[in-house]
Amino acid sequence: MKRMSQSKLIWQSKLVLLIVMPFVAAGVVLQTHWWTTQSAPVAIWTVGLSLLLGMVVLKLRAATLAAAAAGAAITANLMFSTVMFPYKPWQTALVPVLAVSLLAYIATRLGRVQKERLGTGEKRRGRAASQVAANLGVAAIASNEVLQSWLTDTNWFTRVTLAPMPLFAVALAALAEAAADTVSSEIGQVLGGRPRMITTLRQADPGTDGAISLAGTLAGVAAAGIVAALGTVAMRGDSGMFWISGAGGVFGLFFDSLLGATLERRGWLNNDAVNFLSTASAAAFALGLMAVLPHAGVEQFPVIRLTL
Repeated sequence: MKRMSQSKLIWQSKLVLLIVMPFVAAGVVLQTHWWTTQSAPVAIWTVGLSLLLGMVVLKLRAATLAAAAAGAAITANLMFSTVMFPYKPWQTALVPVLAVSLLAYIATRLGRVQKERLGTGEKRRGRAASQVAANLGVAAIASNEVLQSWLTDTNWFTRVTLAPMPLFAVALAALAEAAADTVSSEIGQVLGGRPRMITTLRQADPGTDGAISLAGTLAGVAAAGIVAALGTVAMRGDSGMFWISGAGGVFGLFFDSLLGATLERRGWLNNDAVNFLSTASAAAFALGLMAVLPHAGVEQFPVIRLTL
C-alpha cells in the first residue's frame, strides 16, 4: 500500500530535483568559470574534491550514478559559496558535507540484516538523485552568495570586503537536519525497540512514518550536534553558529516526524518531499533565531569577494 502511494507521488521527487538541480548546476558552472579566471586553485580543489567524493560514494554503492553526480554538484556549490582567504579546502562546507555523508553511510549499514527483515532497509543500489537533492538541496540554496548579498543589503558583484557569512548558519542547520533525520531513523530501527507515534504516543511498528524512539531521537540529536560542531569549526564560527545550526537541525528532526505522522501517512507527501520540507524548516528555524539574536551566528572572519 505504501509503495503504491509513493509511486503515485513520484512527481514530488521530480519537483524537488527541478527546484534544486538547475540552480546547483548553473551555480557550479558559473562559479567554476569565475574562480578559474580569478583564483585557479579554488576551482581545481573544489571541483576535484567534489568529484572524488562522488566517486567514493559510487564505489561504496551508497548512491546511484545520478545521485553521486548530484551530490558532487551540490558539494561543489557549497564549497564555492564558503570560500575564505587564505584559502584552505578544509575550511569550507566540504567538512559538514563529509560529516553528513559519513554519518548516513554508517547508520544505514548498521543492522542492515535486521532492517531488511523488517522491510525497511535501503535499496542495495543506494540512494537516488532525488533523495540527495531533498537532503542537501536546501543547504546549497541557503548558502548562495547572491542570496546572502540580497538579504544583507550588500552588493556582491562589486565589493572586496571583510564580512561575516550569516547565512551559512542557516545552511548548516539544513545539513544538521539531514544527518539527524537519517541517523535517528536508521538507529531507531535497530536499537529503539518499539517506537511511538509523535502525534498520539501510541506504539507503532519500526519504520512507521512519524514513529519515534528515545534511542533514535538521541542519536539524531547527537548527529545534528556533530555536523553543527564540525561546520562551525571549519568555518571559524562562534558558539552562536553552533547553537543556532544545531537547534535548527533538531527542530527539523521533529518537524520531519510530524510530517511523516500526518501528511505522509495520508498519502499527501512522499519521503523526498518530507525530507526537503524538513531541511527547509530547519533552515527557517535557524533564520528565525538569527533574527531574534542578530549578533549571533558567526564571528567576523575575513571573506574576500572579488570584483566581477
